[in-house]
Amino acid sequence: MKTQFKARFNRVAGITALVALAACSSTQVSQAPSWTQLNKLALVPLSNYTETPGAALGAQSIAQNLLHQKGFTQLATYPFSDSAGTYLLNNTDQQRAQALEWARNAGAQYALTGAVQEWRYKVGIDGEPVVGLSFDVVDLNTGEVVWSAMGSRSGWSRSTLAGVGHELISQLLEPIQP
Repeated sequence: MKTQFKARFNRVAGITALVALAACSSTQVSQAPSWTQLNKLALVPLSNYTETPGAALGAQSIAQNLLHQKGFTQLATYPFSDSAGTYLLNNTDQQRAQALEWARNAGAQYALTGAVQEWRYKVGIDGEPVVGLSFDVVDLNTGEVVWSAMGSRSGWSRSTLAGVGHELISQLLEPIQP
């Protein structure tokens, strides 16, 4: 009798834990198309739609490191220059167009770009970290978005913002392979 109770308790506890974890994260990732020259990928600046200065740079740095770990040895990364402070708040359409032109001139076939919608700690007693972002892969010959992903994730009160961002970015970039 005790073993049946214990088995039932473990099953209920496991299902409860899965439901709780699923409630902390939401993603939508499109199917990766058959890439022709994906190793000729450029990482261009992400737009920052948050009130957190440097959120896009943090997410971009994590994405860059994850792509290198996946084997993108020829990853071209847009040179950062922020003399006017333009990347602290939001990228304009003109800045995005300049970054895509830079990627074309760097010999890339595709560019990974995107936006950070949320990158902060929630206000409250626990202060959980929350991250929301999206990625697009743009075909530089046509200007067409050929792949996209978006998601959000929150952590527990002892989680770090960078850790939650890393988990989400890793999950979103999973289909991107060299």
